[in-house]
Amino acid sequence: MTFSRLVAVAVYAAALLANVAATSASFADEKSFTLTIQDHRFKPQTLTVPAGEKFSLVVVNADPTSEEFESNDFHVEKVISAGKQMTFHVGPLSAGSYGFFGERHKDTAVGNLFAE
Repeated sequence: MTFSRLVAVAVYAAALLANVAATSASFADEKSFTLTIQDHRFKPQTLTVPAGEKFSLVVVNADPTSEEFESNDFHVEKVISAGKQMTFHVGPLSAGSYGFFGERHKDTAVGNLFAE
């Protein structure tokens, strides 16, 4: 490998590491909120989150069956297996109400985020 090619690879690697570090730092600064799916219901059913800020939403599935966590309002759709959890990075959201639901139990697994 030539010296100039080696320098180019080193510069690329340094830029990649800087990007990863910046992304990790921004996730570390996010506020975090938790929803639990239990008895095919969300607990709590409503959450107030900061408007205009990114945040982490941890969804814990405490049910013995999988559930598909979904929101058309903040564009999430993921299956969470029984006994597992998933973290979503959401926002920033404008002030307002954002619905979410469990696709497999739409009659009971419903809730809202209120961005204020």
